[in-house]
Amino acid sequence: MKYLLSFMIVCGISAESYSQNRTAETNTITGEVYDAATLEPLPGANVVVLTTSLGASSDTMGHFAVPGVPIGTYSLRVSAIGYTPFIATDIVVIVAKPTELRIPLIESITQVEDVQITASYFQKLPDRPLSNLIQSNEEIRRLPGGLEDVVRAISIMPGVAQVQAGRNDLIVRGGAPSENLFVIENLEVANINHFGTQGASGGPLSYINLDFVEQTSFSTGGFGVRYGDKLSSVLSIDLREGRKDRLGGKATISASQFGLNLEGPASDNGNFIFSARRSYLDFIFKAAGFGFVPEYWDFLGRTVYHLSSTDQLSVLGIAALDNVKLFNDTPDKRFSNSRVLGSDQNQFVGGVSWRHLMKQSFLTVTAGQTYVGYHFMQNDSLLHPLFRNTSFEHESTLQGDLLTHIFKTTELNMGFQTRIVRFSSDINLARQQTSFGDTIGFNAAFKTMATKASLYAQVSQDIDLLRLTFGARLDYFDLIDKKYCMAPRVSATYALSPIMNINASAGRYYQSPSYIWLVANPGNTRLDFVGTDQLIVGTDYMLQSDTKVSLEAYVKSYFHYPASTARRYLVLANTGAGFGGSEEGFASFGLDPLVSQGSGLARGMEFLAQKKLSEIPCYGTLSVSYNESQFKALDGTTRPSSFDQRWILNLGGGYILNEKWEFSAKFRYATGRPYTPYGPGGIQLTEQFNTLRIDANHSLDVRIDRRWSFHIWTLDTYIDIQNIYNRKPLDIPRYNQRTGKAEQNASIGILPSIGVSAEF
Repeated sequence: MKYLLSFMIVCGISAESYSQNRTAETNTITGEVYDAATLEPLPGANVVVLTTSLGASSDTMGHFAVPGVPIGTYSLRVSAIGYTPFIATDIVVIVAKPTELRIPLIESITQVEDVQITASYFQKLPDRPLSNLIQSNEEIRRLPGGLEDVVRAISIMPGVAQVQAGRNDLIVRGGAPSENLFVIENLEVANINHFGTQGASGGPLSYINLDFVEQTSFSTGGFGVRYGDKLSSVLSIDLREGRKDRLGGKATISASQFGLNLEGPASDNGNFIFSARRSYLDFIFKAAGFGFVPEYWDFLGRTVYHLSSTDQLSVLGIAALDNVKLFNDTPDKRFSNSRVLGSDQNQFVGGVSWRHLMKQSFLTVTAGQTYVGYHFMQNDSLLHPLFRNTSFEHESTLQGDLLTHIFKTTELNMGFQTRIVRFSSDINLARQQTSFGDTIGFNAAFKTMATKASLYAQVSQDIDLLRLTFGARLDYFDLIDKKYCMAPRVSATYALSPIMNINASAGRYYQSPSYIWLVANPGNTRLDFVGTDQLIVGTDYMLQSDTKVSLEAYVKSYFHYPASTARRYLVLANTGAGFGGSEEGFASFGLDPLVSQGSGLARGMEFLAQKKLSEIPCYGTLSVSYNESQFKALDGTTRPSSFDQRWILNLGGGYILNEKWEFSAKFRYATGRPYTPYGPGGIQLTEQFNTLRIDANHSLDVRIDRRWSFHIWTLDTYIDIQNIYNRKPLDIPRYNQRTGKAEQNASIGILPSIGVSAEF
């Protein structure tokens, strides 16, 4: 780190002396304005760069260009006749390349007499009218403690619990880590994290390169029927296109990795983006003498071709290669490694998407391939094998989505998806006793194929100040006995005034059991789809055009959750987070005989306040949530969920001093989650399952960003300090076989990191 700090100081001194002798640099903001519903380009839209006298109008294809904008961070006011004005914020202008934007506008259906519609910094998605957070690339990048990670950035959303420090296990409104859906450019992906948990959705770090993310949309409930097979949340990631003027790139070294980006034109009507990144944690861990050494690579490439004014073809490819090396040259390392479930993984995502625009409609057809190869291993302290699991999950997908405006006030969205699944596994679990005193053992190999399919249709109708959306989704999965399920959903938004809405959503959500749960025991194919009925009500109010507050309450009633007949206290809603392994009795793999008789209830209230960056150069988010979640297994006892955190508070924000300096901070507080105490001999007491709680966790992260502009390139640097007052995050106790005692488990305390990137 000291070398990185020295490098930053030298670069800073050089840059300061350089910039003092040169005039202010400018560049161009270019972009496209389009209809948010139909994707049609909007000609004649007015674009104004706020706090300046600069602006432009879009041409017949919706394109605009504003030259001569001084470097810095801006907001753009965009308006068009018949559409609600919108202010796009966090627009960063640098010398290295033109700033390219895509700005959607929402059609204004109703007009209120004697009321002038002011431009807003917030937009409401038609099929996600509530419980949704949209974040731009810049909002994600600058989040303190976020490591520029698209998954970690949504932890500021109310109702999102953090199970362990340093991991991306999403616990959304009392759900399990397996209940979250990731969508990248219309392609559904099971997990977007390095060293992911099989059958769930977590891991230490996302493999999505933030540099190429245009924006994300995260919904914690009430999402429409287009999204299915998951119960709790949807994270949709939109990638940007490559630059169109010339070849450019970016070299980066950050908290845990270094990498290189390239982008540029691919033809007269095409462009591309490409990145390759590698972790350097293995070098640090080796030098520190650790016995557990992880390393990873990830690659992302995308090419977009504009075949005509109405047709676009995009090709996406992503690879993530993870490897763990275990060094067992000392007794201490062997003991430490015996408590860790090692995981080598290879993940590949590929897809081709064609989009065709029609009058008041558009059609998207996507063909995709996803592959995950898992290689789990764990030994005891004498290097005897405890667990081996080699599994392969391969999915081939074809889906189509059509959105059309039947009338000016009526929108129809419908589509289909077919998925061919190939799954194989070879599992060896040595006969052993779990921490609860149960005896487990397993040795079998499986190979199977399955088909998944879905159909959905959804209608949105505007009736004066009311927008009503209703639809249904049919899912099919032939690997289980009950192959079909139907999920109806409805949502409504009523505008009490131009600045206040009442929102509500009700619906049924289904999720198929994880593949690994089904193949481990022949009887597990009798499992049903896991289901939950959700009800959400809330309101949002615009304090100012750049500040919004919302209040929501929700209830989720779970049914048909897989529960173990061998471990009658175990329901799989309590598994899937953390690194797993022997300390959780390998429960997340679902190797037990299972039945769909688990149930649960989650409920809570959430408050969210957001201040967007505007003419006032500060921004901030405050979220407060109270949540309760409980599940019942086959023993008939209702207990708190293993991930039940009652109170969660997030407070974050920042200030942009000028085009060079930015300061930000984030504070998080969460009450402790439940755990089961240990009795004599390290056996956890089943009758006291989840009756105790760890103490509350809280931390403060701060970040300082500094940007230097040279003639044709830009140098970005930051210092990010997590847990600045050095309070180590607490986790549930672990039993130490050496000492014969349960020990408080805590993560690392203060953690400084430095990032340096050069964009050209």
